[in-house]
Amino acid sequence: MDQHAVGDNAPGGHPAKNEAPTVPGYSHPSARDLDVLSRQLGRPVRDVVEIPARCVCGNPLVAATSPRLSNGTPFPTTFYLTHPVITSAVSRLEAAGLMNRMNERLAEDSGLAASYRAAHDAYLVSRAEIGERSGIGAVPEIDGISAGGMPTRVKCLHVLVGHSLAAGPGVNPLGDEALEAISEWWTADRCYCDGAWDTGGEAPSQDLSRHGPQGLPEIVGRPAPVRNTQKHAEENHADEKTDSTEAAQ
Repeated sequence: MDQHAVGDNAPGGHPAKNEAPTVPGYSHPSARDLDVLSRQLGRPVRDVVEIPARCVCGNPLVAATSPRLSNGTPFPTTFYLTHPVITSAVSRLEAAGLMNRMNERLAEDSGLAASYRAAHDAYLVSRAEIGERSGIGAVPEIDGISAGGMPTRVKCLHVLVGHSLAAGPGVNPLGDEALEAISEWWTADRCYCDGAWDTGGEAPSQDLSRHGPQGLPEIVGRPAPVRNTQKHAEENHADEKTDSTEAAQ
């Protein structure tokens, strides 16, 4: 039995109480991990190569995504926060303006700015290591590009929290601060999985890849690619035909 597999018997897809919690640390995703991730996100996950952070019950908290997706797209956001309770709590911090205050501090505090740049460097090292372990290798298109606004700005707290959970405390100072700030809603020593996502029926299977990698192009920092379906091709052809007619007139 895979020691990292999530158990069958408890609500939310996590181990029953009499089962030992998963050993912490990076692990390859099991089929059940991928099922849980899809339920957490409400869409099928793609190109998840490791689970770098887990709940005390064994369910994924963070997914590590391949630095190059299976469709060839370079993907700089390695550590992807997935647990709905944490993502909701972090969204509260963003709505309350925490990112703006962090950016002001980065501009004023040279020590914090240096630590944040070191977090950016650590993110790049971790991504390269994950690329090597997963057989992807180097992805030169995203050399020097991390995520979340690093190394000089804060643009997405979810990215920073995902990094802190994956790397552990002391690596990303602002991710650590955000984790501390959500302690009212989530703490690492308790399980918050029950009722956090739909566990009934089949896992989400609708292909949402047209919305960009994992459906969140704003985290990637570029527009989402649009699938050139037959419908889109016909619409494009109709537009070109109209333009040609108008030009002829």
